[in-house]
Amino acid sequence: MDPDFLNAFTQPAAHNQFLAENVITQGEKRKFIKPTSSNNPKLEELKLFLIDWINTTLQEEHIVVKSLEEDLYDGLVLHHLLENLGSLKLDVDRITLTEKKQRQKLTVILEAVAKCLQLEESQQKWSVESILTKDLLSTLHLLVAIAKHFAPRLAIPQNVQVETITIESTSRGLKTASAVEYITENKVNLEAQSKDDAFDELFSRAPDKVDAAKKVFLQFVNQHVGKLGLNVKDLESQFADGVILLLLIGQLEGYFLNLRDFFLTPASTTEMLHNVNLALDLLMDGGLLNFSVNSE
Repeated sequence: MDPDFLNAFTQPAAHNQFLAENVITQGEKRKFIKPTSSNNPKLEELKLFLIDWINTTLQEEHIVVKSLEEDLYDGLVLHHLLENLGSLKLDVDRITLTEKKQRQKLTVILEAVAKCLQLEESQQKWSVESILTKDLLSTLHLLVAIAKHFAPRLAIPQNVQVETITIESTSRGLKTASAVEYITENKVNLEAQSKDDAFDELFSRAPDKVDAAKKVFLQFVNQHVGKLGLNVKDLESQFADGVILLLLIGQLEGYFLNLRDFFLTPASTTEMLHNVNLALDLLMDGGLLNFSVNSE
């Protein structure tokens, strides 16, 4: 078994509980907040903030949330929240007592969220299954996305990050990967980027030099992807589907990308976004990207 897996669950109780629940089935891949992040003050601040926001929003409906994991998984609170914030009328039962009904209700709710937020499936950091299984990371991402869309002036705590572990059950055992993930925007990096971005300066103050910069980047890209028999002539169009970007990262970082992990000839926007999101994840995991980038 991968040593990272055992190290991630340093508390025996958490480790034993995880194994007993058997939440990872063959071929499944799940991401969790490490127990080492459970006492993170900023994470606790965000949880309390969201609970207070939900309770204030739903005060007239006499709904009181005490735990994000325990009180949101069945869709009841999310249903009321969306109706209150977005005046959405969803065709779902108010009360659902069975897991099947809860799953059906969550499916309708999350489809409505995706439509309102104009999110492709690959952009969603949550799923029906993860919410239903009381996954805190997914629940936080969902609530933050809803809050940012329907209450843009809400003072959500910034720079909230957690240590995560991604666990995949393979035929050879459990494969794990650790990372640091931001739940809310890294305001410090975003501000620094907006103030100090050399390319912003280039575009605004020296547009005549942009073409020269493009030629330098084209030369750099072709120097590396040329080893694969590829030739890039246009940065905007040829990088749009994420394929060249993924292959370039693979060449620079010295590793092989399995063709099953991305779409070599993407045929839709969803497949293109999958490629770009994978590239951004690789850059984040490698410590090469420390600010938010919109994959679209």
